[in-house]
Amino acid sequence: MASFKITGGRRLSGELVPQGAKNEALQILCAVLLTKEPVTIHNIPNIRDVNQLIDLLGDMGVWVTKIGEGSYRFVASDVNLDYLDTPAYKSKAAALRGSVMLLGPMLARYKKGRIPRPGGDKIGRRRLDTHFLGFEKLGATFHFDGDFYRVEGEHLKGAYMLLDEASVTGTANVLMAAVMAEGTTTIYNAACEPYLQQLSKMLNRMGAKIAGVGSNMLIIEGVSELNGTDHTMLPDMIEIGSFIGMAAMTQSEVTIKNCQIPELGIIPDVFKRLGIQLEFRGDDIHIPSQELYQIDTFLDGGMMTVADSPWPGFTPDLLSIVLVTAIQASGTVLIHQKMFESRLFFVDKLIEMGAQIILCDPHRATVVGLGRQMQLRGIRMSSPDIRAGVSLLIAALSANGTSIIDNIEQIDRGYQHIDTRLNAIGAEIVRL
Repeated sequence: MASFKITGGRRLSGELVPQGAKNEALQILCAVLLTKEPVTIHNIPNIRDVNQLIDLLGDMGVWVTKIGEGSYRFVASDVNLDYLDTPAYKSKAAALRGSVMLLGPMLARYKKGRIPRPGGDKIGRRRLDTHFLGFEKLGATFHFDGDFYRVEGEHLKGAYMLLDEASVTGTANVLMAAVMAEGTTTIYNAACEPYLQQLSKMLNRMGAKIAGVGSNMLIIEGVSELNGTDHTMLPDMIEIGSFIGMAAMTQSEVTIKNCQIPELGIIPDVFKRLGIQLEFRGDDIHIPSQELYQIDTFLDGGMMTVADSPWPGFTPDLLSIVLVTAIQASGTVLIHQKMFESRLFFVDKLIEMGAQIILCDPHRATVVGLGRQMQLRGIRMSSPDIRAGVSLLIAALSANGTSIIDNIEQIDRGYQHIDTRLNAIGAEIVRL
């Protein structure tokens, strides 16, 4: 198990280029199974979850060719379905939550698919009902034998469905199955995150007929086959938000390059409401060094609340970053994590470092900003999940003294060479 040793209290200065979007990559990579023709994808992040999925596709018989930094060509002309019955497939697919999105493409093209119970972050219950209810609406049958989820459907037919939740992965999975179903499919209460928009645009370039892209109602006219395409992924909005919070906490002057600002939704506005100055320079975001930043209040003077909700609301993946950034702000903010009940439990480590945080219940935490009146102190801690891990890293970078973060494999799952990139702009992070 690897660890980071962080010497805190250093101000950073320089430029950072965000990696490709992790959550988009997991969808886009599964979609290569929908065609026998070559699919070329650019700006793929070099992170553990994505690399594991690429390896899994290769083991399934997809020809994978690296053609440049972050660019791969995939040819799924001869997929070996027998591999799905092997212990190796069970082990590899179970280690990766994104593997669940292999089911939609396999069902569409091969009329059947199976995955073991998927892994991923331990952030609370993450049910898969939306996926399988959607497949059943299309005419597939679903079975779970305790080890494997299996779907089969010889004749998928379009249907109207109202999803029980606006699940990002659920919408993506059902969408990929529906593009090759007979007739018209309407998916209402669909997730509409930029990742879904990117997937829909890619599928349309491959010959799919998807209308309503960017809305919560997708209308799909089924086609018999799809073609190859080229696709370039968005920069990772979660990494961009993480860098904004890091710059504010460490009083650093940082420029984040090529952010595709129109795709960030309300993310910049939420950080501005924490009092953080952001300057848009073309498609770059410049964060000047700030001694103090003041948390806003509501118009009636009420305490600011930051809560997650489906897009175009604020993404739950950045609530941990907002929470840690608020530690050195002036003012008070309530963080309300609605979607996962175990994502705030890392705050005990922040409290041990000196933060003033009240964990109200599994979903809510109140942060009373220190306003730079006291510096956090370095401690030893462990990363429980990807986003909490980076939040602890931000806290450690701002702290007085040395911190050790164990279980950094969790951070590596979502952030590409984070230590090397931050060291290049003045951080002192040693990988042990």
